[in-house]
Amino acid sequence: MLDLKLVDHQWTIFLDRDGVINFEKENDYVLNKNEFVFYPGAAEAIGIFSKLFMYIIIVTNQRGIGKGLMTEDDLVDIHSYMLASIREAGGRIDKIYHCSSLMDNDPMRKPNPGMALSAKKDFPKIDFSKSIMVGNRVSDMEFGRNAGMHTVFLATTHPDVKLPHPAIDLSFNNLASFAKALHLK
Repeated sequence: MLDLKLVDHQWTIFLDRDGVINFEKENDYVLNKNEFVFYPGAAEAIGIFSKLFMYIIIVTNQRGIGKGLMTEDDLVDIHSYMLASIREAGGRIDKIYHCSSLMDNDPMRKPNPGMALSAKKDFPKIDFSKSIMVGNRVSDMEFGRNAGMHTVFLATTHPDVKLPHPAIDLSFNNLASFAKALHLK
């Protein structure tokens, strides 16, 4: 179980992107920066995280690239826009990892832990027992569990997930409400 009072500067937060930081398109992909719309308070929430966590990592499945609906350059453009807005809100992202594979068994595709292992390789101080995965899908929670992390579920797009759930430590309505809970701890 995750006790928010234990979270300090030695911890890392892993964030899913679509449905966590920005609105997820129903049955479609965010294909360009014009389609990327932050959830209210999400950029400011990352500003709060920036004061608390050692590392802030985004891990995102991006099948739209694998399907040929967008390019790697499109994704870079989206992320440049997102990062600039987060910086304006006083936040930072240390690195973004994505998987464009169409194969569910790809080690980099959530819920497989490949992106977490890549982050650990790039940032050796990451301790998965002092890490939190924040996502809006059970597969995000399973990714966290598969890497040995704590998990926080956001009920932004799948509010019907039954709680308690073995893969979910805590649940919040959105990223801003989770940041507020951390801020008030």
